[in-house]
Amino acid sequence: MWQVFALSGAIALGGVALYALMAIYAERKISAFIQDRIGPMETGKYGSLQTLADIVKVLQKEIIVPTGADKFYFAIAPIIIFCSIFLGFSAIPFNANSPALNVGVFFILAIVSLEVPGILMAGWGSNNKYALMGAVRSVAQIVSYEIPAGLSVLSVVMLCQTMNLNEIILLQGTQSPESISFMGFWDVTNLGGFLTWNIFKGPHMIFVFVIFFIATLAESNRAPFDLPEAESELVAGFHVEYGGFRFASIFLAEFAMMLLVSLLAAILFFGGTQSPFPNILDFQLNNYTTGIFMGVFWLFGKAFVMIFIQMWVRWSFPRLRVDQLMRLCWKVLTPAALFLVLISAVWRLWVML
Repeated sequence: MWQVFALSGAIALGGVALYALMAIYAERKISAFIQDRIGPMETGKYGSLQTLADIVKVLQKEIIVPTGADKFYFAIAPIIIFCSIFLGFSAIPFNANSPALNVGVFFILAIVSLEVPGILMAGWGSNNKYALMGAVRSVAQIVSYEIPAGLSVLSVVMLCQTMNLNEIILLQGTQSPESISFMGFWDVTNLGGFLTWNIFKGPHMIFVFVIFFIATLAESNRAPFDLPEAESELVAGFHVEYGGFRFASIFLAEFAMMLLVSLLAAILFFGGTQSPFPNILDFQLNNYTTGIFMGVFWLFGKAFVMIFIQMWVRWSFPRLRVDQLMRLCWKVLTPAALFLVLISAVWRLWVML
């Protein structure tokens, strides 16, 4: 049995590493296009091998530990940061008919939260005031934005009446045993496609998704919420003293977090493995484009669109100040998320009646 788990873990790790390799290159090209540049062009065709060359360079670098650092915390922090995010993929269903955790949503939110002590260890263990300040900023940011993110997920759970991610996917397709309505008015149970996605099950769900997207963007430390890595005052933030493979693992964790929250958004709001095409009269597009392999394609296709939007936002909007960041969370997103949870409860009762 342990051989199966070891093989599955190795495949997942290789997949995340391959995704990060492509995502870094894609972000360089996307940012270059947005800023009217050409991006990497020298190493490989159209610079396609530039990221691979950078990885080889990073892995060859010597791992240096500052003299005054707490060696235990300094060494274990990257492991905790990466493992907390990597373990979140274990609850993602790539096939809606496969067994899954009954509390998959709760498991992902809980296991990803373990990143917080890892970041704090990295800043404290570095014995560097800039690293410590970056760690404190990051911890405050992640803990704060976990509240609106959790509340937005709660709205979905209240509508679906389950925390099982497989059941949430099935409830957004024609396989659902209960009636599904578009915006609460039109019965679209047999149509499927985008009409049965959670984001269209109520007029308020679009706003729930917007809050979820903003909150997960902040949790991923992506611009305009990348204050822990602000070059102007904190250089690289909590990982400023890290180099070589340890820096690579932290950097890989950031891109893995982007993929994890994008997969979760695709499952919670956009049907997950379900096809976006509805059945219209004799054109059974949903039935023709639904299956195990097509499901994996749709899931990752939706996630990659979300990742593209994250990259687009990063290179289009300026960085927020710390006070603006916290004000947005506590005075705007959290009250709005609480109000939307109340609407979700009322909407669920109205639909059931």
